[in-house]
Amino acid sequence: MKKLLLLFIVLCTFGCKKYEVSFEQPTDMRLDNLKLEVLLDKEKIQDINLKATNAMPGYETAELPVSDEEKHLLQVKVKDTIFSYNVKYPEERYILVTAHLKTNGKIHIGILKQQYKFRFRQ
Repeated sequence: MKKLLLLFIVLCTFGCKKYEVSFEQPTDMRLDNLKLEVLLDKEKIQDINLKATNAMPGYETAELPVSDEEKHLLQVKVKDTIFSYNVKYPEERYILVTAHLKTNGKIHIGILKQQYKFRFRQ
């Protein structure tokens, strides 16, 4: 029984290929209730609604599947603009997406990619 449990843990740890994408909730109230549409390889995966806060930003995390190819196109659609990023697994397994409002009033989506988990304050 111990061997089966150990095998199950190993398979789940190394067999589950997924991107972990964290979306930062903005501190700018003008970005409250902003809808982000997440696409992976031009296929819609999920909608994210940003909730602005005056305190420390929170994070909403989504897991996106990885194909055998291990190279993907991550796109974030905001209103009528699409931001595109190439991501590779496992080098860029953990992704942080942030939304900013520029001084000219346009929305910009920033992205950080790394191999290890981000450390968030709770």
